[in-house]
Amino acid sequence: MASSIAKLRYLNSYKLRLISFHHFQFRQLSSILNHPDSTTPLSSKDKSRAALSLLKTEKNPQRIIEICRAASLTPESHLDRIAFSIAISKLADLNYLQGIRDFIDELIKTRPDLNNEKFISHAIVYYGQAGLLDNAFQLFDKMSQLGIPQSAKSLNALLFSCMLAKEYDEVKRVYLEFPVKYGVKLNLDNYNTVIKSFCESGSSSSCYSVIDEMVMKGCKPNTTTFGTLIAGFYKEEKFLEVEKVLALMKKYQVPVGIATYNIRIQSLCKLKKTDEAKGLLDVLWACGMKPNSVTYCQLIHGYCKEGKLNKAKELFNKMITGGFKPDSDCYFTLVSYMCKDGEFEEALKVCKQSMEKDWVPNYSTMKLLVVGLAKSSKVQEAKELVGQMKERFPKNSHMWNDVEEILFKSEDT
Repeated sequence: MASSIAKLRYLNSYKLRLISFHHFQFRQLSSILNHPDSTTPLSSKDKSRAALSLLKTEKNPQRIIEICRAASLTPESHLDRIAFSIAISKLADLNYLQGIRDFIDELIKTRPDLNNEKFISHAIVYYGQAGLLDNAFQLFDKMSQLGIPQSAKSLNALLFSCMLAKEYDEVKRVYLEFPVKYGVKLNLDNYNTVIKSFCESGSSSSCYSVIDEMVMKGCKPNTTTFGTLIAGFYKEEKFLEVEKVLALMKKYQVPVGIATYNIRIQSLCKLKKTDEAKGLLDVLWACGMKPNSVTYCQLIHGYCKEGKLNKAKELFNKMITGGFKPDSDCYFTLVSYMCKDGEFEEALKVCKQSMEKDWVPNYSTMKLLVVGLAKSSKVQEAKELVGQMKERFPKNSHMWNDVEEILFKSEDT
């Protein structure tokens, strides 16, 4: 009897110690994300934002995993998916591959909310992102043991995982063998991923047989199908094939809209054929179709990369007067290339427009602009810009110390 009571006391004591340990561990993890002076617990969204901010600069692999644990990331949140992806990329860059395996395995075993098809599919993709394709295959195969049947969704994750790992032969093998092996019926997303993989690997012509198969099985190709194929043929500089794809779109009654034109324009700009791409903009207007901001931004970026800054500026002005809204990248690109061309006053005007929208170019571009303004006898404007940058980003204010020395010297001369 005494022995039983002693054993019971020991068990109760052990349970209390275990609870205390987990409570301490939880508080320790929570403190990673909370500001040390804050007493208010963070909401799940605030945790995600805090985790995302910490992950961008963290270089300790174990600490990266601790941040993810503390935030209780889930694939339901867009912010969380970005945080997961950043964490996996960093761990892979640090060659902490076993840590990735252990962490994903831990999440599946210890978090019932993640023991579902959505998270498993994301985990399969994370393995591919880290180049751990064997683990991606193992997890896909293990799904039935976890009570989660393989489906078109998880199969698409595996196809995408192979593509991320640039194992294009594996994409083909999964496409040909796994639907029969696992009893999965391919859907439009599966076919589009296979087509994207063929195009990435420089085998765009192989996509014709994929399109034939999907049509035969009652799966109609869509704008994404043909847009991916068009981009693939442009990348391979097979321009006649682009015309064939446009004819196929007509055959399968898939409308050639602004999205298709934007893909063609972007592809030509990448090939440094921006004047030819600008011709497609003129065709758009002639056909009674209206371009969008993406159309203009791609052309502006193309002209900048080709060193045709005047054409880029002309198009930017037309874009503004036409009521189209440039995105942040459009502003950043223009400011950067104007600075490189020595047009610092014009760059400052565009930069101010961008900052009014709360879009601030990166440090290297801003430094180029500030130093350029100082050399152009615009020291006061340069100093004001530095002041704004220090006010917006106080944590990085020390980065401007050397630049301010240059400004003081410029003022003295």
